[in-house]
Amino acid sequence: MENKELLNQVQASARQWLNSNIDDVTKASIREMIENNEKELIESFYKMLEFGTGGLRGIMGAGTNRMNKYTVGMATQGLSNYLLKEFDHLDQISVVIAHDCRNNSPEFARTTADVFSANGIKAWLFDGLRPTPELSFAIRELNCQSGVVITASHNPKEYNGYKAYWEDGGQVINPHDINIVAEVKMIGSINDVKFDGDESLIEIIGEEMDEKFLKASIATSLNRDLIEKHSDLAMVYTPIHGTGVYLVPAALKKLGFRNIYNVPEQDVVSGDFPTVVSPNPEESAALNLAMKKAEAVGADLVMATDPDADRVGIAVRDMNGELVLLNGNQTNVLLTYYLLTQWSAKGLLKGNEFMAKTIVTTELVADIYRFYDVEYYDVLTGFKFIADKIRQNEGKRTFIGGGEESYGFMIGDFVRDKDAITACSMIAEVAVWAKEQGKSLFELLLDIYQEYAFYNESLLSVYRHGKEGAEEISGMMETFRSSPPANIDNSEVVEIRDYLEQKITDLGSGDTKPTDLPRSNVLQFLTKNGTKVSVRPSGTEPKIKFYFSVKSGLEKREDYERVHKKLTNRIESIKKELRLI
Repeated sequence: MENKELLNQVQASARQWLNSNIDDVTKASIREMIENNEKELIESFYKMLEFGTGGLRGIMGAGTNRMNKYTVGMATQGLSNYLLKEFDHLDQISVVIAHDCRNNSPEFARTTADVFSANGIKAWLFDGLRPTPELSFAIRELNCQSGVVITASHNPKEYNGYKAYWEDGGQVINPHDINIVAEVKMIGSINDVKFDGDESLIEIIGEEMDEKFLKASIATSLNRDLIEKHSDLAMVYTPIHGTGVYLVPAALKKLGFRNIYNVPEQDVVSGDFPTVVSPNPEESAALNLAMKKAEAVGADLVMATDPDADRVGIAVRDMNGELVLLNGNQTNVLLTYYLLTQWSAKGLLKGNEFMAKTIVTTELVADIYRFYDVEYYDVLTGFKFIADKIRQNEGKRTFIGGGEESYGFMIGDFVRDKDAITACSMIAEVAVWAKEQGKSLFELLLDIYQEYAFYNESLLSVYRHGKEGAEEISGMMETFRSSPPANIDNSEVVEIRDYLEQKITDLGSGDTKPTDLPRSNVLQFLTKNGTKVSVRPSGTEPKIKFYFSVKSGLEKREDYERVHKKLTNRIESIKKELRLI
Protein backbone atom coordinates (compact mmCIF):
# COMPACT_ATOMS: atom_id res chain seq x y z
CA MET A 1 0.00 0.00 0.00
CA GLU A 2 2.80 2.37 0.91
CA ASN A 3 4.54 1.76 -2.42
CA LYS A 4 1.29 2.34 -4.31
CA GLU A 5 0.64 5.57 -2.44
CA LEU A 6 4.21 6.72 -3.15
CA LEU A 7 3.83 5.92 -6.85
CA ASN A 8 0.52 7.81 -6.98
CA GLN A 9 2.17 10.80 -5.29
CA VAL A 10 5.12 10.68 -7.67
CA GLN A 11 2.90 10.42 -10.74
CA ALA A 12 0.79 13.36 -9.56
CA SER A 13 3.92 15.44 -9.06
CA ALA A 14 5.21 14.46 -12.51
CA ARG A 15 1.87 15.39 -14.12
CA GLN A 16 1.96 18.76 -12.37
CA TRP A 17 5.34 19.41 -13.97
CA LEU A 18 4.05 18.30 -17.38
CA ASN A 19 1.26 20.86 -17.04
CA SER A 20 3.69 23.60 -16.01
CA ASN A 21 5.63 26.07 -18.11
CA ILE A 22 8.57 23.76 -18.88
CA ASP A 23 10.48 23.10 -22.10
CA ASP A 24 9.78 20.24 -24.50
CA VAL A 25 13.02 18.41 -23.73
CA THR A 26 12.14 18.22 -20.03
CA LYS A 27 8.60 17.09 -20.85
CA ALA A 28 9.97 14.32 -23.08
CA SER A 29 12.33 13.18 -20.30
CA ILE A 30 9.45 13.00 -17.82
CA ARG A 31 7.23 11.08 -20.24
CA GLU A 32 10.08 8.63 -20.85
CA MET A 33 10.34 7.97 -17.11
CA ILE A 34 6.56 7.56 -16.74
CA GLU A 35 6.41 5.06 -19.59
CA ASN A 36 9.67 3.14 -19.17
CA ASN A 37 11.53 3.84 -15.93
CA GLU A 38 9.38 3.75 -12.80
CA LYS A 39 12.43 3.56 -10.51
CA GLU A 40 13.97 6.72 -11.98
CA LEU A 41 10.57 8.44 -11.88
CA ILE A 42 10.31 7.77 -8.15
CA GLU A 43 13.86 8.95 -7.50
CA SER A 44 13.24 12.12 -9.50
CA PHE A 45 9.86 13.09 -8.02
CA TYR A 46 9.41 11.48 -4.60
CA LYS A 47 10.33 14.73 -2.84
CA MET A 48 11.45 18.29 -3.46
CA LEU A 49 15.20 18.81 -3.71
CA GLU A 50 15.69 20.45 -0.35
CA PHE A 51 16.99 23.99 -0.21
CA GLY A 52 18.93 23.73 3.03
CA THR A 53 20.99 26.22 5.00
CA GLY A 54 23.83 25.70 2.49
CA GLY A 55 21.64 25.91 -0.62
CA LEU A 56 20.93 23.13 -3.12
CA ARG A 57 22.96 20.09 -4.09
CA GLY A 58 21.79 17.08 -6.05
CA ILE A 59 21.97 14.88 -9.14
CA MET A 60 21.17 16.68 -12.40
CA GLY A 61 18.05 15.70 -14.34
CA ALA A 62 14.35 16.35 -14.72
CA GLY A 63 12.14 16.31 -11.63
CA THR A 64 11.48 17.92 -8.28
CA ASN A 65 14.35 16.02 -6.62
CA ARG A 66 16.91 16.93 -9.26
CA MET A 67 19.16 19.86 -10.09
CA ASN A 68 17.67 21.52 -13.18
CA LYS A 69 16.83 25.01 -14.31
CA TYR A 70 13.40 24.78 -12.73
CA THR A 71 14.54 23.80 -9.23
CA VAL A 72 17.27 26.44 -9.62
CA GLY A 73 14.60 28.94 -10.66
CA MET A 74 12.40 28.11 -7.68
CA ALA A 75 15.34 28.51 -5.30
CA THR A 76 16.21 31.87 -6.88
CA GLN A 77 12.62 33.06 -6.71
CA GLY A 78 12.56 32.29 -2.99
CA LEU A 79 15.88 34.06 -2.45
CA SER A 80 14.61 37.02 -4.51
CA ASN A 81 11.49 37.28 -2.39
CA TYR A 82 13.58 37.35 0.77
CA LEU A 83 16.00 39.96 -0.59
CA LEU A 84 13.10 42.19 -1.64
CA LYS A 85 11.75 42.08 1.91
CA GLU A 86 15.10 42.37 3.71
CA PHE A 87 16.42 45.26 1.60
CA ASP A 88 13.19 47.08 0.76
CA HIS A 89 14.87 50.34 1.82
CA LEU A 90 17.31 50.20 -1.11
CA ASP A 91 16.59 51.75 -4.50
CA GLN A 92 18.43 48.90 -6.21
CA ILE A 93 19.23 45.46 -4.80
CA SER A 94 22.12 43.69 -6.53
CA VAL A 95 23.71 40.23 -6.57
CA VAL A 96 26.73 38.52 -8.16
CA ILE A 97 26.51 35.13 -9.89
CA ALA A 98 29.37 32.75 -10.69
CA HIS A 99 29.61 29.16 -11.80
CA ASP A 100 32.15 26.35 -11.95
CA CYS A 101 33.08 23.86 -14.67
CA ARG A 102 30.26 21.38 -14.16
CA ASN A 103 27.85 20.32 -16.87
CA ASN A 104 24.88 22.73 -17.04
CA SER A 105 26.57 25.24 -14.72
CA PRO A 106 26.54 28.09 -17.30
CA GLU A 107 22.84 27.47 -18.01
CA PHE A 108 21.98 27.37 -14.31
CA ALA A 109 23.91 30.59 -13.75
CA ARG A 110 22.03 32.29 -16.60
CA THR A 111 18.69 31.06 -15.23
CA THR A 112 19.64 32.50 -11.85
CA ALA A 113 20.45 35.88 -13.44
CA ASP A 114 17.18 35.85 -15.39
CA VAL A 115 15.06 35.18 -12.31
CA PHE A 116 16.82 37.81 -10.21
CA SER A 117 16.46 40.43 -12.95
CA ALA A 118 12.82 39.50 -13.57
CA ASN A 119 12.25 40.39 -9.93
CA GLY A 120 13.88 43.80 -10.35
CA ILE A 121 17.23 42.75 -8.84
CA LYS A 122 20.43 43.74 -10.63
CA ALA A 123 22.52 40.68 -11.52
CA TRP A 124 26.27 40.87 -12.10
CA LEU A 125 27.04 37.71 -14.08
CA PHE A 126 30.58 36.45 -14.69
CA ASP A 127 31.39 35.90 -18.36
CA GLY A 128 32.66 32.37 -17.75
CA LEU A 129 33.65 29.95 -15.02
CA ARG A 130 35.14 31.52 -11.88
CA PRO A 131 36.35 30.21 -8.49
CA THR A 132 34.08 30.43 -5.47
CA PRO A 133 36.50 32.73 -3.59
CA GLU A 134 36.30 35.29 -6.41
CA LEU A 135 32.51 35.24 -6.10
CA SER A 136 32.86 36.00 -2.39
CA PHE A 137 35.31 38.82 -3.16
CA ALA A 138 33.09 40.33 -5.86
CA ILE A 139 30.07 40.62 -3.55
CA ARG A 140 31.85 43.13 -1.36
CA GLU A 141 33.74 44.76 -4.21
CA LEU A 142 30.45 45.57 -5.97
CA ASN A 143 28.54 46.37 -2.76
CA CYS A 144 26.00 43.63 -3.44
CA GLN A 145 23.45 42.27 -1.02
CA SER A 146 23.83 38.63 -2.01
CA GLY A 147 25.58 36.23 -4.34
CA VAL A 148 25.17 32.77 -5.80
CA VAL A 149 27.72 30.28 -7.09
CA ILE A 150 26.65 27.27 -9.12
CA THR A 151 28.87 24.42 -7.92
CA ALA A 152 28.75 21.01 -6.30
CA SER A 153 32.30 21.40 -5.00
CA HIS A 154 34.06 18.01 -5.13
CA ASN A 155 30.98 15.80 -5.64
CA PRO A 156 30.90 13.29 -8.55
CA LYS A 157 30.15 14.53 -12.07
CA GLU A 158 26.43 13.69 -11.87
CA TYR A 159 25.93 16.44 -9.27
CA ASN A 160 25.53 20.17 -9.30
CA GLY A 161 24.66 22.70 -6.63
CA TYR A 162 23.68 26.23 -5.67
CA LYS A 163 25.33 28.12 -2.80
CA ALA A 164 23.91 31.40 -1.51
CA TYR A 165 25.99 34.22 -0.01
CA TRP A 166 25.12 37.32 1.99
CA GLU A 167 26.30 40.93 1.69
CA ASP A 168 29.44 40.33 3.78
CA GLY A 169 30.69 37.80 1.22
CA GLY A 170 30.13 34.83 3.53
CA GLN A 171 27.65 32.03 3.03
CA VAL A 172 24.27 32.80 4.57
CA ILE A 173 23.90 31.98 8.26
CA ASN A 174 21.19 32.31 10.87
CA PRO A 175 18.70 33.96 10.72
CA HIS A 176 18.96 34.57 6.97
CA ASP A 177 19.54 30.92 6.05
CA ILE A 178 16.42 29.76 7.90
CA ASN A 179 14.35 32.61 6.49
CA ILE A 180 15.50 31.93 2.91
CA VAL A 181 14.66 28.24 3.32
CA ALA A 182 11.15 29.24 4.42
CA GLU A 183 10.74 31.54 1.41
CA VAL A 184 11.86 28.82 -1.00
CA LYS A 185 9.41 26.34 0.51
CA MET A 186 6.61 28.81 -0.21
CA ILE A 187 7.25 28.55 -3.97
CA GLY A 188 4.55 26.00 -4.70
CA SER A 189 5.00 25.51 -8.40
CA ILE A 190 7.19 26.30 -11.39
CA ASN A 191 4.54 28.77 -12.51
CA ASP A 192 5.33 30.89 -9.44
CA VAL A 193 8.79 31.64 -10.85
CA LYS A 194 9.55 34.71 -12.95
CA PHE A 195 11.84 33.27 -15.62
CA ASP A 196 11.70 36.11 -18.16
CA GLY A 197 14.85 38.08 -17.43
CA ASP A 198 15.27 41.83 -17.77
CA GLU A 199 18.42 42.32 -19.87
CA SER A 200 18.79 45.90 -18.65
CA LEU A 201 19.43 44.53 -15.14
CA ILE A 202 22.01 41.91 -16.15
CA GLU A 203 25.62 43.09 -16.44
CA ILE A 204 28.49 40.84 -17.51
CA ILE A 205 31.76 41.06 -15.59
CA GLY A 206 35.11 39.48 -16.33
CA GLU A 207 38.80 40.27 -16.44
CA GLU A 208 38.57 43.54 -14.54
CA MET A 209 37.28 41.66 -11.49
CA ASP A 210 39.96 39.00 -11.97
CA GLU A 211 42.64 41.69 -11.78
CA LYS A 212 41.18 43.21 -8.63
CA PHE A 213 40.94 39.79 -7.01
CA LEU A 214 44.50 38.85 -7.96
CA LYS A 215 45.82 42.18 -6.67
CA ALA A 216 44.19 41.56 -3.29
CA SER A 217 45.39 37.95 -3.26
CA ILE A 218 49.06 38.63 -3.90
CA ALA A 219 49.00 41.52 -1.43
CA THR A 220 48.94 38.88 1.32
CA SER A 221 52.53 37.89 0.44
CA LEU A 222 54.99 38.45 3.25
CA ASN A 223 58.35 37.76 1.57
CA ARG A 224 58.42 38.86 -2.06
CA ASP A 225 62.19 39.16 -1.86
CA LEU A 226 62.55 35.45 -1.10
CA ILE A 227 60.26 34.57 -3.99
CA GLU A 228 62.47 36.62 -6.28
CA LYS A 229 65.55 34.83 -4.94
CA HIS A 230 64.03 31.36 -5.34
CA SER A 231 61.76 32.06 -8.31
CA ASP A 232 62.97 28.86 -9.95
CA LEU A 233 61.25 26.66 -7.34
CA ALA A 234 59.78 23.81 -9.39
CA MET A 235 56.12 23.08 -8.76
CA VAL A 236 53.27 21.28 -10.47
CA TYR A 237 49.72 22.59 -10.34
CA THR A 238 46.49 20.96 -11.50
CA PRO A 239 42.95 22.40 -11.41
CA ILE A 240 41.49 18.89 -11.91
CA HIS A 241 39.46 20.26 -14.86
CA GLY A 242 38.07 23.10 -12.74
CA THR A 243 38.00 26.85 -12.19
CA GLY A 244 41.52 27.22 -10.82
CA VAL A 245 42.94 26.71 -14.31
CA TYR A 246 43.44 30.43 -15.00
CA LEU A 247 43.80 32.22 -11.69
CA VAL A 248 46.14 29.92 -9.74
CA PRO A 249 48.91 30.06 -12.39
CA ALA A 250 48.22 33.79 -12.87
CA ALA A 251 48.63 34.48 -9.14
CA LEU A 252 51.84 32.44 -8.94
CA LYS A 253 53.31 34.23 -11.95
CA LYS A 254 52.36 37.67 -10.63
CA LEU A 255 54.22 36.82 -7.43
CA GLY A 256 57.31 35.97 -9.47
CA PHE A 257 57.33 32.17 -9.67
CA ARG A 258 58.51 31.10 -13.11
CA ASN A 259 58.91 27.33 -12.91
CA ILE A 260 55.26 26.22 -12.85
CA TYR A 261 54.38 22.98 -14.60
CA ASN A 262 50.85 22.08 -15.57
CA VAL A 263 49.11 18.79 -16.30
CA PRO A 264 47.72 19.35 -19.82
CA GLU A 265 45.10 16.59 -19.57
CA GLN A 266 43.64 18.21 -16.45
CA ASP A 267 43.77 21.77 -17.77
CA VAL A 268 40.87 20.75 -20.00
CA VAL A 269 37.80 22.38 -18.47
CA SER A 270 35.20 19.61 -18.24
CA GLY A 271 32.27 18.70 -16.05
CA ASP A 272 32.90 15.07 -16.94
CA PHE A 273 36.25 15.12 -15.07
CA PRO A 274 37.63 12.61 -17.59
CA THR A 275 40.95 11.84 -15.87
CA VAL A 276 39.66 11.15 -12.34
CA VAL A 277 36.99 9.10 -10.63
CA SER A 278 36.39 11.95 -8.18
CA PRO A 279 37.63 15.57 -8.52
CA ASN A 280 38.45 15.70 -4.83
CA PRO A 281 41.97 16.73 -3.73
CA GLU A 282 41.38 14.88 -0.46
CA GLU A 283 41.60 11.65 -2.44
CA SER A 284 45.09 10.61 -3.46
CA ALA A 285 43.99 9.30 -6.86
CA ALA A 286 43.02 12.82 -7.92
CA LEU A 287 46.69 13.86 -7.67
CA ASN A 288 48.17 10.85 -9.49
CA LEU A 289 48.80 12.60 -12.79
CA ALA A 290 50.25 15.67 -11.10
CA MET A 291 52.60 13.55 -9.02
CA LYS A 292 53.76 11.67 -12.13
CA LYS A 293 54.47 15.01 -13.76
CA ALA A 294 56.38 16.15 -10.67
CA GLU A 295 58.56 13.06 -10.81
CA ALA A 296 59.22 13.63 -14.50
CA VAL A 297 60.30 17.27 -14.04
CA GLY A 298 61.85 16.97 -10.58
CA ALA A 299 59.37 19.29 -8.87
CA ASP A 300 59.39 19.57 -5.06
CA LEU A 301 55.78 20.70 -4.69
CA VAL A 302 52.45 19.52 -6.11
CA MET A 303 49.21 21.46 -5.66
CA ALA A 304 45.70 20.49 -6.76
CA THR A 305 42.45 22.42 -6.38
CA ASP A 306 38.88 21.14 -6.48
CA PRO A 307 36.38 22.16 -9.20
CA ASP A 308 35.39 25.50 -7.63
CA ALA A 309 38.94 26.19 -6.37
CA ASP A 310 38.18 26.76 -2.73
CA ARG A 311 40.19 23.78 -1.41
CA VAL A 312 43.73 22.67 -2.10
CA GLY A 313 45.60 19.39 -1.63
CA ILE A 314 49.40 19.23 -1.75
CA ALA A 315 52.25 16.75 -2.04
CA VAL A 316 55.82 17.40 -0.91
CA ARG A 317 59.06 15.43 -0.79
CA ASP A 318 59.78 13.55 2.42
CA MET A 319 63.13 12.85 4.09
CA ASN A 320 63.91 10.24 1.44
CA GLY A 321 63.04 12.52 -1.46
CA GLU A 322 59.79 10.68 -2.15
CA LEU A 323 56.59 12.61 -2.90
CA VAL A 324 54.04 12.23 -0.11
CA LEU A 325 50.59 13.71 0.30
CA LEU A 326 49.87 16.01 3.22
CA ASN A 327 46.44 16.09 4.80
CA GLY A 328 44.40 19.23 5.41
CA ASN A 329 45.54 19.54 9.01
CA GLN A 330 49.21 19.44 8.03
CA THR A 331 48.76 22.10 5.34
CA ASN A 332 46.88 24.23 7.88
CA VAL A 333 49.79 23.85 10.33
CA LEU A 334 52.37 24.95 7.76
CA LEU A 335 50.36 28.01 6.74
CA THR A 336 49.52 28.98 10.33
CA TYR A 337 53.13 28.61 11.47
CA TYR A 338 54.42 30.66 8.56
CA LEU A 339 51.88 33.45 8.96
CA LEU A 340 52.52 33.86 12.68
CA THR A 341 56.30 33.59 12.55
CA GLN A 342 56.38 36.24 9.83
CA TRP A 343 53.82 38.57 11.37
CA SER A 344 55.83 38.35 14.59
CA ALA A 345 59.24 38.83 12.93
CA LYS A 346 58.01 41.85 10.99
CA GLY A 347 56.44 43.49 14.05
CA LEU A 348 52.94 43.23 12.64
CA LEU A 349 51.40 41.70 15.79
CA LYS A 350 49.86 44.63 17.66
CA GLY A 351 47.60 42.71 20.01
CA ASN A 352 44.30 43.09 18.17
CA GLU A 353 44.75 40.26 15.67
CA PHE A 354 42.79 37.01 15.63
CA MET A 355 42.66 33.68 13.83
CA ALA A 356 40.13 30.85 13.58
CA LYS A 357 39.81 27.10 13.24
CA THR A 358 36.95 24.64 13.25
CA ILE A 359 36.32 22.43 16.27
CA VAL A 360 37.44 19.27 14.42
CA THR A 361 40.69 20.81 13.16
CA THR A 362 44.03 19.84 14.73
CA GLU A 363 44.79 21.38 18.11
CA LEU A 364 48.36 21.94 16.94
CA VAL A 365 47.30 25.19 15.28
CA ALA A 366 45.76 26.27 18.59
CA ASP A 367 49.12 25.59 20.26
CA ILE A 368 50.76 27.88 17.71
CA TYR A 369 48.12 30.59 18.22
CA ARG A 370 48.73 30.49 21.97
CA PHE A 371 52.52 30.59 21.59
CA TYR A 372 52.24 33.89 19.72
CA ASP A 373 49.54 35.12 22.09
CA VAL A 374 47.07 35.58 19.24
CA GLU A 375 43.42 35.20 20.17
CA TYR A 376 41.51 32.60 18.21
CA TYR A 377 38.01 31.27 17.72
CA ASP A 378 36.93 27.64 17.61
CA VAL A 379 33.89 27.51 15.34
CA LEU A 380 31.55 24.85 14.03
CA THR A 381 32.45 23.06 10.80
CA GLY A 382 32.03 25.41 7.86
CA PHE A 383 33.77 28.57 6.72
CA LYS A 384 30.56 30.54 7.06
CA PHE A 385 31.20 30.52 10.80
CA ILE A 386 34.73 31.88 10.34
CA ALA A 387 33.28 34.55 8.05
CA ASP A 388 30.79 35.44 10.77
CA LYS A 389 33.62 36.04 13.25
CA ILE A 390 35.26 38.36 10.74
CA ARG A 391 31.96 40.22 10.32
CA GLN A 392 31.55 40.56 14.09
CA ASN A 393 35.06 42.04 14.36
CA GLU A 394 34.80 44.22 11.25
CA GLY A 395 36.71 47.48 11.67
CA LYS A 396 37.86 46.58 15.18
CA ARG A 397 40.32 43.73 14.85
CA THR A 398 42.54 42.21 12.16
CA PHE A 399 41.96 38.70 10.83
CA ILE A 400 45.22 36.96 9.93
CA GLY A 401 43.92 33.65 8.65
CA GLY A 402 42.22 30.40 9.51
CA GLY A 403 41.28 26.99 8.24
CA GLU A 404 39.77 23.57 8.62
CA GLU A 405 40.88 19.97 8.37
CA SER A 406 39.08 19.38 5.07
CA TYR A 407 41.66 21.20 2.93
CA GLY A 408 40.31 24.75 3.24
CA PHE A 409 42.22 27.87 4.30
CA MET A 410 41.59 31.61 4.18
CA ILE A 411 44.23 34.36 4.45
CA GLY A 412 43.13 37.89 5.26
CA ASP A 413 39.56 39.12 5.04
CA PHE A 414 39.20 40.19 1.39
CA VAL A 415 37.51 36.82 0.78
CA ARG A 416 34.98 35.44 3.26
CA ASP A 417 35.20 31.79 2.34
CA LYS A 418 37.97 29.26 1.87
CA ASP A 419 40.28 30.36 -0.90
CA ALA A 420 42.56 27.94 -2.75
CA ILE A 421 43.88 30.64 -5.09
CA THR A 422 45.55 32.57 -2.28
CA ALA A 423 46.38 29.40 -0.37
CA CYS A 424 48.33 28.00 -3.34
CA SER A 425 50.35 31.20 -3.57
CA MET A 426 51.09 31.16 0.15
CA ILE A 427 52.02 27.47 0.16
CA ALA A 428 54.57 28.16 -2.59
CA GLU A 429 55.87 31.09 -0.53
CA VAL A 430 56.25 28.90 2.55
CA ALA A 431 58.23 26.48 0.37
CA VAL A 432 60.75 29.17 -0.64
CA TRP A 433 60.97 30.38 2.97
CA ALA A 434 61.82 26.82 4.03
CA LYS A 435 64.27 26.53 1.12
CA GLU A 436 66.04 29.69 2.28
CA GLN A 437 66.68 27.85 5.57
CA GLY A 438 67.89 24.74 3.78
CA LYS A 439 64.70 22.81 4.49
CA SER A 440 61.96 21.15 2.52
CA LEU A 441 58.31 21.72 3.43
CA PHE A 442 58.26 18.25 4.96
CA GLU A 443 61.30 18.99 7.12
CA LEU A 444 59.68 22.25 8.19
CA LEU A 445 56.61 20.31 9.28
CA LEU A 446 58.77 17.90 11.31
CA ASP A 447 60.52 20.84 12.95
CA ILE A 448 57.13 22.22 13.97
CA TYR A 449 56.28 18.84 15.49
CA GLN A 450 59.54 18.98 17.43
CA GLU A 451 58.86 22.50 18.63
CA TYR A 452 55.27 21.89 19.74
CA ALA A 453 54.04 18.29 19.56
CA PHE A 454 53.49 15.60 16.95
CA TYR A 455 49.76 15.49 16.33
CA ASN A 456 48.36 12.71 14.18
CA GLU A 457 44.77 12.92 12.97
CA SER A 458 42.45 10.54 11.17
CA LEU A 459 38.88 10.57 9.90
CA LEU A 460 36.54 7.57 9.76
CA SER A 461 33.19 7.84 7.96
CA VAL A 462 30.64 5.16 8.78
CA TYR A 463 27.88 4.87 6.16
CA ARG A 464 24.36 3.69 6.94
CA HIS A 465 21.66 3.73 4.25
CA GLY A 466 17.91 4.23 4.17
CA LYS A 467 15.44 4.94 6.95
CA GLU A 468 16.92 2.24 9.18
CA GLY A 469 20.40 3.63 8.60
CA ALA A 470 19.30 7.12 9.65
CA GLU A 471 17.78 5.66 12.80
CA GLU A 472 20.98 3.73 13.53
CA ILE A 473 23.08 6.88 13.20
CA SER A 474 20.71 8.70 15.51
CA GLY A 475 20.96 5.80 17.95
CA MET A 476 24.77 5.89 17.87
CA MET A 477 24.74 9.58 18.78
CA GLU A 478 22.26 8.97 21.58
CA THR A 479 24.39 6.13 22.99
CA PHE A 480 27.54 8.28 23.00
CA ARG A 481 25.56 11.08 24.61
CA SER A 482 23.86 9.02 27.32
CA SER A 483 26.70 6.56 27.97
CA PRO A 484 29.96 8.35 27.15
CA PRO A 485 33.23 6.41 27.33
CA ALA A 486 35.09 6.82 30.61
CA ASN A 487 38.47 6.07 29.03
CA ILE A 488 39.86 6.44 25.53
CA ASP A 489 43.36 5.58 24.37
CA ASN A 490 44.23 4.23 27.83
CA SER A 491 43.56 7.65 29.28
CA GLU A 492 40.76 9.10 31.39
CA VAL A 493 38.16 11.23 29.61
CA VAL A 494 38.33 14.55 31.44
CA GLU A 495 36.05 16.75 29.34
CA ILE A 496 32.97 16.28 27.17
CA ARG A 497 31.81 18.94 24.75
CA ASP A 498 28.21 18.57 23.65
CA TYR A 499 27.41 21.15 20.99
CA LEU A 500 23.79 20.04 20.72
CA GLU A 501 23.19 20.76 24.39
CA GLN A 502 25.67 23.67 24.11
CA LYS A 503 27.65 22.70 27.18
CA ILE A 504 31.17 21.69 28.17
CA THR A 505 31.45 19.36 31.14
CA ASP A 506 34.57 19.03 33.28
CA LEU A 507 34.30 15.44 34.50
CA GLY A 508 36.73 16.07 37.35
CA SER A 509 34.79 18.84 39.03
CA GLY A 510 31.43 18.22 37.44
CA ASP A 511 31.26 21.88 36.46
CA THR A 512 29.69 22.89 33.16
CA LYS A 513 29.99 25.98 31.01
CA PRO A 514 28.35 27.03 27.75
CA THR A 515 29.98 26.34 24.39
CA ASP A 516 29.05 29.82 23.08
CA LEU A 517 28.40 28.23 19.68
CA PRO A 518 25.17 27.56 17.76
CA ARG A 519 23.48 24.24 18.39
CA SER A 520 24.98 21.40 16.38
CA ASN A 521 24.80 17.64 16.79
CA VAL A 522 28.49 17.16 17.61
CA LEU A 523 30.13 15.41 20.55
CA GLN A 524 33.78 15.65 21.58
CA PHE A 525 35.67 13.62 24.18
CA LEU A 526 38.99 14.94 25.49
CA THR A 527 41.34 12.77 27.53
CA LYS A 528 44.02 13.47 30.10
CA ASN A 529 46.80 12.59 27.65
CA GLY A 530 45.59 15.04 24.97
CA THR A 531 43.64 12.62 22.78
CA LYS A 532 40.47 14.03 21.22
CA VAL A 533 37.63 12.13 19.56
CA SER A 534 34.86 14.01 17.77
CA VAL A 535 31.60 12.47 16.55
CA ARG A 536 29.41 14.24 13.99
CA PRO A 537 26.64 12.98 11.69
CA SER A 538 26.92 14.37 8.18
CA GLY A 539 24.34 16.95 7.23
CA THR A 540 24.37 16.03 3.54
CA GLU A 541 25.12 12.30 3.37
CA PRO A 542 23.92 9.12 5.16
CA LYS A 543 27.01 8.80 7.32
CA ILE A 544 28.46 9.56 10.72
CA LYS A 545 32.00 10.94 10.98
CA PHE A 546 34.56 10.15 13.66
CA TYR A 547 37.58 12.45 13.97
CA PHE A 548 40.57 11.14 15.92
CA SER A 549 43.50 13.16 17.20
CA VAL A 550 46.42 11.77 19.20
CA LYS A 551 49.75 13.34 20.01
CA SER A 552 53.25 12.62 21.21
CA GLY A 553 56.61 14.30 21.43
CA LEU A 554 59.09 14.16 18.54
CA GLU A 555 62.69 14.54 19.64
CA LYS A 556 64.34 14.48 16.22
CA ARG A 557 63.37 14.23 12.57
CA GLU A 558 64.77 10.73 12.27
CA ASP A 559 62.16 9.50 14.77
CA TYR A 560 59.27 10.52 12.52
CA GLU A 561 58.46 7.13 10.95
CA ARG A 562 58.60 5.30 14.27
CA VAL A 563 56.46 7.84 16.14
CA HIS A 564 54.02 8.18 13.24
CA LYS A 565 53.47 4.42 13.22
CA LYS A 566 52.97 4.42 16.97
CA LEU A 567 50.38 7.22 16.78
CA THR A 568 48.61 5.52 13.87
CA ASN A 569 48.39 2.30 15.86
CA ARG A 570 46.90 4.23 18.76
CA ILE A 571 44.16 5.57 16.49
CA GLU A 572 43.41 2.06 15.22
CA SER A 573 43.17 0.87 18.82
CA ILE A 574 40.69 3.65 19.61
CA LYS A 575 38.50 2.58 16.69
CA LYS A 576 38.43 -0.96 18.06
CA GLU A 577 37.86 0.32 21.57
CA LEU A 578 34.79 2.25 20.39
CA ARG A 579 33.68 -0.78 18.30
CA LEU A 580 33.87 1.10 15.03
CA ILE A 581 35.92 -1.57 13.22
